[in-house]
Amino acid sequence: MPIRTASMNNQIKKNGAKLHLAMQRRIHSDGADQPASADEQALLEERRELKEAKAQRLAQAQQPKVKGPRLATHTHASAPKEPKGPKVAKEAKEKAPKSAKAAKDHKSSTEKRQQKAAALEAAKKATKKSAKT
Repeated sequence: MPIRTASMNNQIKKNGAKLHLAMQRRIHSDGADQPASADEQALLEERRELKEAKAQRLAQAQQPKVKGPRLATHTHASAPKEPKGPKVAKEAKEKAPKSAKAAKDHKSSTEKRQQKAAALEAAKKATKKSAKT
């Protein structure tokens, strides 16, 4: 699991805002020449600790991760096999010639289309009247 440094950033940001308010309060009330108050000192110390913790987490994140053992796919070495000899050629078998397909008792779709086209042509020729008659 990755080490979180983002949560430290948020804490440092909040601490910085508190520290800034404490410094502004001191400067406004006592002046810039006065030493830091106990509140400021505590916030500065906390900020330093947060930054150290962030640096420590970052250094830990840069370290190489511990990885689990590799699962063995081959658990044992297989025994060497003897080389195979040359294959023996088989004699060619005599194949019986294929008989022609038996005729079907229905017409194929091309025959049907040809018959329809011929019937259409015949119908066209039969209905035409000659101009001479």
